[in-house]
Amino acid sequence: MATTIFCIFPLPFSCAVLLCTKIRHHSAVFLPAVTYYSVCIMLKPLRIGALALAHNVVLAPLAGITNLPFRILCRRQGASLAFTEMVSVNGLVREGAKTLAMLKSAAEDRPLGIQLFGDTPHDLAEAARMVEGYGDLLDINMGCPVRKVVGTGAGSALLREPLKIAAIIRAVRAATTLPLTVKIRSGWLCGDDMFGEIGRIAESEGCDAITLHPRSRSQMFSGQADWTHLKELKERLSIPVIGSGDLFTPHDCLRMLAETGCDGIMVARGALGAPWIFRQVLELDQQGTVHPVSNAERAETIRQHLELYLAEYGEAVAAREMKKHIGWYAKGFAGAAEIRREANNARSTADIETITERIREIPDAQHAIG
Repeated sequence: MATTIFCIFPLPFSCAVLLCTKIRHHSAVFLPAVTYYSVCIMLKPLRIGALALAHNVVLAPLAGITNLPFRILCRRQGASLAFTEMVSVNGLVREGAKTLAMLKSAAEDRPLGIQLFGDTPHDLAEAARMVEGYGDLLDINMGCPVRKVVGTGAGSALLREPLKIAAIIRAVRAATTLPLTVKIRSGWLCGDDMFGEIGRIAESEGCDAITLHPRSRSQMFSGQADWTHLKELKERLSIPVIGSGDLFTPHDCLRMLAETGCDGIMVARGALGAPWIFRQVLELDQQGTVHPVSNAERAETIRQHLELYLAEYGEAVAAREMKKHIGWYAKGFAGAAEIRREANNARSTADIETITERIREIPDAQHAIG
């Protein structure tokens, strides 16, 4: 008797179709998404040039967020790669030591991606040479939509100048032996869809991977990321394509991998107040279930975050920055709004510690993940 072969095909959001290829009239069985993910493992090792990552879920560069304490916290939760905040090429060239301080790392903080932003091939190449000994991968930001970056001709402003993009990548590729990537958006305006052309340029000029956030610059962070752009870019290129955009839960992360076929995913805003998203993605992929975050675990994460800030920056900075982070941590449980109000009024790390213990003592209830 011939062996029956079963194939599982993903469908958006919540189901998969199970088809028997030996039955003439295929029968479809709708399975929960979690069942599909547990059958078809989505996480896998990722190679970017000479850099081999244990798996393909990484932390995005986030201005004002992905400093050393936050990177270490996310690594402890399972992120396979983390990026610095955006590093200004002009700052490196003109101020040197002050900007290089942003690149401070530690043994626990490797491998490290360094993201540069600037608008001229010469300056970006010079910056690449300056930072080569500080990290394990270089990324050029060609997607940041904020006005103060775009106004300098950097970030997503480069999407309007494909020839300049080619010259930048060519110059940086000649200046460094580190793995080189670029991070882009779909285009400047909705519908101009420059990502295909930019992807072709990136590959031909020597990039080792490309990250796409499938929104236009004009969308900023509104609307919905168009994941079909990721699928299209993956089909066009042979270098790894990493997806970003609207990854707020572990289910989102595995769904992006399943729907688009991209080689990896880059979590950005979804990690704010929820660094455990990396641990949860691994759990969902390997076990088919997610361990909810208890308030005791939430409090312990905040305690570790505060400890890392104190060690790196001291009392004043730690207190100021942790107020911001508790605004993100304090969600999804009873009394969260009151906790956020208290954090806004905190004046010292002792106040932060008091708030943390209050969170620890709040009984857990049935609520959404995170």
